[in-house]
Amino acid sequence: MEGKKESLKNLFPVSIREPFEIIWEKAEMIEEVRLRVSMPVCIYLQGEEYFLSKEGELTGHVEEAFTITARQLDAVFQHICEYSPYAYMEELKRGFLTVAGGHRIGVAGQILADKERVESLKNARFLNIRISHEILGAADRILPCIVQDKKFLSTLILSAPGAGKTTLLRDLIRQLSDGNALVSPEKVGVVDERSEIAGCYQGIPQNHMGIRTDVLDACPKTKGMMMLIRSMSPQIVAIDELGGNEDIEALQKVVHCGCRVLVTIHGESLEELKHKEEMKRLLGNQIFERFVVLKKEGGKRTSEILDQKGGVICCV
Repeated sequence: MEGKKESLKNLFPVSIREPFEIIWEKAEMIEEVRLRVSMPVCIYLQGEEYFLSKEGELTGHVEEAFTITARQLDAVFQHICEYSPYAYMEELKRGFLTVAGGHRIGVAGQILADKERVESLKNARFLNIRISHEILGAADRILPCIVQDKKFLSTLILSAPGAGKTTLLRDLIRQLSDGNALVSPEKVGVVDERSEIAGCYQGIPQNHMGIRTDVLDACPKTKGMMMLIRSMSPQIVAIDELGGNEDIEALQKVVHCGCRVLVTIHGESLEELKHKEEMKRLLGNQIFERFVVLKKEGGKRTSEILDQKGGVICCV
């Protein structure tokens, strides 16, 4: 796998790299780069918005910002697509594609669609480069609270957006797959519907998923969970952002097949979930033995781990 600096540099054609060098120089801190035709280049770094200046520096003053032209943005888009956007059209229909290094490129522009589905995208005029940030060890403090006798307990991770649930999920998958002093290694099946967990490029995970992990990339969760059961015999199935009734029904089938599950969902608290009609049956079936509630306040992240009945086990 390419290093983060090199993989970001390779998103830009050599001919126009000069103004953008700060992006790969500060790759460890930058979260997103927004390119919009005839608009200032926006860079999001540690939760703050900056602009790319004409000198290639970060600035908070929009009047100093570098404005990207349609020709330059198209050059970046074509380069990312290896000069064959049609080869990536199935991914582009979903609004994004994943590149080497696990970075995800959101794309917007002119959409051709019928009443049922998106047919194609042309005239890409807006790009959102979301830089991949995996944190090895992100689950170190959580793991002891969700295992018993070295065996993983089915767990639901809930948080508001931006609190780090996908980062935690990714590292838990790695540790459960590899095993360590706290937990025995097991086969893990991952349904990565939005290519955010493994960050697959040409089917190969760009993030560390562990040696016993199998990934279904860009596959709907409802179909993917049972596909994994039939084809890869996982002991643990992991998904990100549990959705509506169809996802919940598929998850229950997985549990009935004898698998344990590792799942994330949007939510501020367990009590909030209990008031959602579609979640009542799922929680009532006591599928989950542990709940991890992530919170982010003032830049500080905290975690509260609850048992099956909602009692607090520990706070880290």
